[in-house]
Amino acid sequence: MKMKASNFIKKTGLLVLSLFLLWSCNDDDDTPVIREFNIVELALTSPDLTSLVAALEKADLVATLQSGDYTVFAPTNEAFAAFLNAKGFASLEAVPNDVLRTILLNHVVVGGARANQLTTGYIETLAEEATTKNTINMFVNTSGGVKLNGVSDVITPNLVATNGVVHIVNAVIDLPTVVDFAVADPTFSILVQALTRDDLTFDYVAALSTMSGTAPAPFTVFAPTNDAFAMLLTELGASALSDIDEPTLKATLDLHAVSGANVLASGLSDNLTVTTLGGDITANVTGGATLTDSNGRVSNIIVTDVQAANGVIHVIDKVVLPKLPSTVVGIALDTPELSILVQALQAADGDLVSVLGGEGPYTILAPDNAAFQALLDSNPAWNSLADIDTAVLSQVLLNHVLPGKLMSTDLVGLGSGYASTEATGAGGNKMSIFFDASNGVKFNGVSTVKMADKEGTNGVIHIVDAVIGLPTIVDHAVANPGLSSLVSNLTMGGNTTFTDLLSTPGDFTVFAPTNDAFTAFSNPNSNALDAILLNHVVVGATAVSSGLTNTYVKTAATYGNTDNNLSLYINTDSGVTLNGIADVSKADIIASNGVIHTVDAVIDIPTVTTFAVADPTFSTLVTALTTLTPSTDFAGILSTANGTAPAPFTVFAPTNDAFAAITVPSDEGVLTNILQHHVIAGANVTSADLNNPGTTTAPSLEGDDLTITLPGTSPNIANLTDGSGNSDIGIIAVDVQAGNGVIHVINKVAIPNLTN
Repeated sequence: MKMKASNFIKKTGLLVLSLFLLWSCNDDDDTPVIREFNIVELALTSPDLTSLVAALEKADLVATLQSGDYTVFAPTNEAFAAFLNAKGFASLEAVPNDVLRTILLNHVVVGGARANQLTTGYIETLAEEATTKNTINMFVNTSGGVKLNGVSDVITPNLVATNGVVHIVNAVIDLPTVVDFAVADPTFSILVQALTRDDLTFDYVAALSTMSGTAPAPFTVFAPTNDAFAMLLTELGASALSDIDEPTLKATLDLHAVSGANVLASGLSDNLTVTTLGGDITANVTGGATLTDSNGRVSNIIVTDVQAANGVIHVIDKVVLPKLPSTVVGIALDTPELSILVQALQAADGDLVSVLGGEGPYTILAPDNAAFQALLDSNPAWNSLADIDTAVLSQVLLNHVLPGKLMSTDLVGLGSGYASTEATGAGGNKMSIFFDASNGVKFNGVSTVKMADKEGTNGVIHIVDAVIGLPTIVDHAVANPGLSSLVSNLTMGGNTTFTDLLSTPGDFTVFAPTNDAFTAFSNPNSNALDAILLNHVVVGATAVSSGLTNTYVKTAATYGNTDNNLSLYINTDSGVTLNGIADVSKADIIASNGVIHTVDAVIDIPTVTTFAVADPTFSTLVTALTTLTPSTDFAGILSTANGTAPAPFTVFAPTNDAFAAITVPSDEGVLTNILQHHVIAGANVTSADLNNPGTTTAPSLEGDDLTITLPGTSPNIANLTDGSGNSDIGIIAVDVQAGNGVIHVINKVAIPNLTN
């Protein structure tokens, strides 16, 4: 062999000088230099390629490159010198022939390709991977010149031979590892960042650079693109790779490499279990090659069989993930005893599976299968979930969903109280739910937590032993032990009046006295308990605290045996106060048929005095009735119980502005007469009792007549004529109904005939 190569060199040696002179005349690197010589002869003409010629001779590749059709990337002498030095070889002679031959073949591609015909991507060389004999690839990058495997640049292109093209390069292209390809290909720049992150507890670069023949090589690598990593960050809600913790990143990277096997795409099949460094994933090929991870996520293999010297790369469009914590829906799907809940979520209106698989966080009170079966058994018309109206089912399920993440320790720390669910209650408000953690954790008094704190990525599940229905006002009252006295009084002696009323669709607003409020209440006026309780109920409205203003509303209590509903004065100047005696301690407990506001005092049946004192509009009137007229017990008189003379009363109550418009008499007797002139004793005259149109006349407590004219002059509801003949007194509000009389509000002080 040495003799043949020596003879060949001698025969061609005479050509070298003349060919070199022709070679050196070409200064245009982009213009092909066409010589009637084969690739080896071209190499012989260049003094920069003597090492290459010697290497070809040693590796017995001279004859191979004298025929056929090839593209050869020809390293310069300097390139060979650098290569030998880096590998620790004293000379070419020290390089084993098989190693040298494979490296040289790694510079040879079948088919002659000029520089402008090369594109960014992978091409096959004549080199072979040691264990499989698969053809090794080369990565060509043409984004700036021509770069090969990220290490060698074409410095002189397009030397055209009779059997191909030679491009002179500035570095020997060593046999590439899977790491070399990842580094060379910008498509994998984020993968490289991941593999080289400095907090990793495993040296992926060193391991994946192991050459074939040495464990753990060869490798099969599933390489995610940059776009795949970008999608991953979005999926995980991360803004950068650094947001992914090291254990998760390592577990993820492990799933992308198989050790000890160089598996080409042809070796994949449907339902093939692929055992990676991080566990098993599943390959399929029908309809296109894919990988499925343990989360059911599917990655498409978009480029196959990029062969390195120590393994093969398949490019994928989605990062394979280890088993991640499930969403609350995922937990339910994985919990057999919640299978009926899952069916219910799927059957209900509103695609609740997707909703509860969203960002959250949520706290899910998850009824187990036994709880759902008990619900179905409770209604003879229900044989299965299909028999429940889907809209109703949706609301019932949403009543088990609380916004935010409440762990059992949070609930125990809070003790008891109310939270809002995702169900829609009365008035379009979020339904309330009562929790009590004094003995376990119970919701609405009917459902107890059996298993707590099953955490998901978007919240937590507490498994409960009963389905929580949509609560009425009665349900909320019964569930709250702080309202047990109210419930006891509502149902005393088997009374069902209130439970029947407050269980109907409503709407209702209930001001619910606490146990302490009932303890403090002595019923000083001996009013009927039912009447007192009705005085805490407003029928026909779900009045949440944000909509309350200083105003009068009608309660379910009535005046005497009439249909006249008692009034309730609401003051919102500082919190919410009712009739001046009861403060709202907990507002906006939303039920399906109304709202409860707990109050700190029982609201007794009001007198006309109660309203005068409670309503700041009458503060000057109260001062006149008390401080300025100490000789007359107006407060006591006007608090006389209904049915006891001189009650009932009809009071025309001047506002503060009305008093401000006159000079209040300093003579107590005169002022007393004026105040008495605003009261009709022995009659509860409402607006409905007046002649309309027309006039109604009645004597005042002072003695002079008062005359009411309907309709009044705008903007008055009615006009009042006093004992002095003043007919321009406007009645601006009517029918503030107390238990012992009625108040009508006037805008001027009425003056009796002070001359008689």
